[in-house]
Amino acid sequence: MVKISYEFKFPDVGEGITEGEIVKWLVKEGDYVKLDQVIAKIETDKAVVDIPSPKEGIILKINFKEGSTIKVGEVLVVIGEKGENASKKKYASSVVGFLEEAKEEPKVKKEKKEIKGILATPNVRKLAKELKVDLSKVNGSGPNGRLTRDDVNRASKGEVKVTKSSEIKVQKKYDMYGYVERIPLKGIRKVVANNMRNSIDNAAHVCHMDEADVTHLFNVRKKEKEILDSKGIKLTFLPFLIKAIVSGLKEHPYLNASLEDDEIILKKYYNIGIAVDIPEGLVVPVVKGADKKTIQQLAKEIEDLADKARQRTLDLMDMKGGTFTITNVGSIGGIFATPIINYPEVAILAPGRIYDKVSVNTRGGVTIRKVMPLSLSFDHRVLDGAEAARFVNKIKKLLENPDFLLVEE
Repeated sequence: MVKISYEFKFPDVGEGITEGEIVKWLVKEGDYVKLDQVIAKIETDKAVVDIPSPKEGIILKINFKEGSTIKVGEVLVVIGEKGENASKKKYASSVVGFLEEAKEEPKVKKEKKEIKGILATPNVRKLAKELKVDLSKVNGSGPNGRLTRDDVNRASKGEVKVTKSSEIKVQKKYDMYGYVERIPLKGIRKVVANNMRNSIDNAAHVCHMDEADVTHLFNVRKKEKEILDSKGIKLTFLPFLIKAIVSGLKEHPYLNASLEDDEIILKKYYNIGIAVDIPEGLVVPVVKGADKKTIQQLAKEIEDLADKARQRTLDLMDMKGGTFTITNVGSIGGIFATPIINYPEVAILAPGRIYDKVSVNTRGGVTIRKVMPLSLSFDHRVLDGAEAARFVNKIKKLLENPDFLLVEE
């Protein structure tokens, strides 16, 4: 009797995502699942996505282990009809789904065919032909030994041992100087690496640096912090900085833009990305409509987004739509930096650690002032250094006179 089962392929979740890493399975083979029941958590370059079951049934086969990378379109799981017992059935891949295997003789013939064949998609075969890689001598790292584009690329560069399929692939844990640890570049770290390279390739980076005297702001924030602490809200310097940045962007719109083909797109909305450092890498949740929010509202939203980032519960919408980014190196201890633009935006600001600086006043006296370093990276194709300097001067003026930032409060 022929049993048709459903191949659930990793879906296109939008935003140009082509692959993901399986963080956690919430089901196992043999489990019964309902329609829309979450069966796995998969990390993409944007967020950790809950993957719901497209139908009711039994999980007959799980094709990837936790930690594996899966491409859009590859079969994630096979789902059978309610009542089927996965442990007592063997399934063979077919065009229309999964068919219950027939007699022993056809099975032997099929196994011989698979041994002789090479498991690789047409795109992988095309790439191998272009790079002159013999697929018969490359070990596949995909499901069931399937060859991937990464396998071909590594083989072409001599980064892996190219062997016959019957040989064991050896990866040494040492080099000529001593022992080493090999950590795969994957997940958020891989995405960050690709995004940084994309930014360097597509923007003309220039960095402008200055300092703001935040002595008065330091005292204002201390007073406001005590008030918000009673409401369970943590007040940092970021809400004040966002207010100053938004005001600067309104006066200097070329910093709130993107470059697409031969057009500069000036954004008339102000969505500020806040880079958050988590163990897996860097993520950038976005505060939407920052120009319409108070210091208190900004403080609460920043705290909520940072918590979601650390708990890996950010969704795609939390990280979409940014027009300008802040990367707060000062929270770790840095002073100045040369941050990489969060492409396709055209500017990014890195506030440094506030420190005490000796200052000479107009009467020749010496005072100690609180100073915040500011490092602005911008795309020189879209704006010139003079415009960037004026923008930073506007931010400095507001940070040095924070009462203007509190007028709406």
